[in-house]
This record gives sequence, C-alpha cells and structure tokens, in this order.
Amino acid sequence: MSVHLREQRSIARHYVPHLLAVFVAVLFLHDVFGTHGFVAMHRKQQEIQKVKADLDRLNKENSSLEQDVKNLKTDPHTIEKIAREELGQARPGEVIIKLPAPPPSDSQPTKP
Repeated sequence: MSVHLREQRSIARHYVPHLLAVFVAVLFLHDVFGTHGFVAMHRKQQEIQKVKADLDRLNKENSSLEQDVKNLKTDPHTIEKIAREELGQARPGEVIIKLPAPPPSDSQPTKP
C-alpha cells in the first residue's frame, strides 16, 4: 500500500502546480475580460465621462434658454429686436425697405 500511496503523491505533486497555474490564469482572464473586469469598467468610465459632458452641455444650454425667456418677458430692447427682425414691424413714421437676397455665387468660373 505504501507504493500505491507514493504513486498518488507523485502524481499529485506533478499535476497540482499545473492545475494551480491554469486556475490562476482563468481567474486573471476573468478579472480582466469578465463582466465586471478591467475592460468593462474602463468602458463604463468612458461612458460616464461622455454622459457628464453631455449633461454639462445641456445645463449650459438650459441656462442660456432660461436667460432668453427672462429677457423676452422683461427686456423691452429684446422684444423690439425680435419684432423688427422676425416680424418686420417698425415704429410709427419708419419705413422698412427690404432688399432682395443676393444670388448665390458660383465657385467655378463660367465657360465662354
């Protein structure tokens, strides 16, 4: 029996380091490429940065629009500007002269 036990220990000593190495390699691959691994976390961090940048841009746009609304409600100069430019209105006694839009310029010379 002692011979059989020695053979088992010899086999175990031979295979255990290899099995341990394979196990560590699998754990390493899982930590790097797994669902919650390094690569996935890096992608999520990039996505978070993009969403934060979008949020900052939208907050700035929202602030600008809020200021526009405030000006439209309270600033007579803004109201007059829009009435003149977009609605074509004028003060009493003023004459509005509209010129036709210039024709589009061709970038290529005309052939004779």
